[in-house]
Amino acid sequence: MKDEECVHFLQEILPRLDLRWAGYRRVYQQVCKQLRRRIAELELPDLVAYQHRLEFEPDEWHRLEGFLRIGISRFYRDRRLCGLLTAEVLPAVNRLAVAAGAQRARIWSAGCAAGEEPYTLALIWYQFPSAPAKLALEVIATDADPARLRRARTACYGWSSLKELPEQIMAAAFSRHGDQYCLRPDYRQGVRFLQQDIRQESPPGRFHLVACRNLAFTYFAEALQRQVAARLAAALVPGGYLLIGAKESLPAGQDLFVPLPGRPGIFKKRPGGGNGNSPED
Repeated sequence: MKDEECVHFLQEILPRLDLRWAGYRRVYQQVCKQLRRRIAELELPDLVAYQHRLEFEPDEWHRLEGFLRIGISRFYRDRRLCGLLTAEVLPAVNRLAVAAGAQRARIWSAGCAAGEEPYTLALIWYQFPSAPAKLALEVIATDADPARLRRARTACYGWSSLKELPEQIMAAAFSRHGDQYCLRPDYRQGVRFLQQDIRQESPPGRFHLVACRNLAFTYFAEALQRQVAARLAAALVPGGYLLIGAKESLPAGQDLFVPLPGRPGIFKKRPGGGNGNSPED
């Protein structure tokens, strides 16, 4: 299977899954590698035969969707953002939760892959300067891929996942076991993982911050992006914060969130934006 054949296949098939080619342009080879492996496993001659199988065996679509989940992540991805989280955003989240009378600050990490992002948020929470009213933290991390969630729960990673961590955090938070670095239990407290597909559901309760980076607003088609944006807004308390990728943008014309000036990828829920259930706390 040549690259151009795989690209043509993806450009044809992605819209049927409410996904968009623009998001896959830089990572398509990762998907094509898995497609080649699957075609060989099924002993099919080419992509045409695989498309035929998709049409007559609906269960194969679920396997294909698994290939299309891009789980590239690492600790402290985007050091600029991590600096803003430490100095500004997470302290503001703490103040928001305290003002609301919450017993803990709640964060939802959507599309958490193998756990690098929710654990990063927890590490930063423990690092930002203490305040007299600093609350306990609860992070609910969700992903549709059960294999990635199993790895997230073990909290052990190779060096490539940790290479951007500041040295002092690496030394304090991780212990080495052979070629694996495992997050110490104290830093895993309050982080819980759920298997959920953001296209269909969200975890219970309301959150003071939602992180949905390099997922919905990269790979989903615009109509689906709008649905997800509404779901995220409904999950946030009034004045809650949304994090997306620094190079991502929300759907044009959306009125649920306002950007923080000079801080790409960071938004606040607009007053009156979204609805949803009452806050848990």
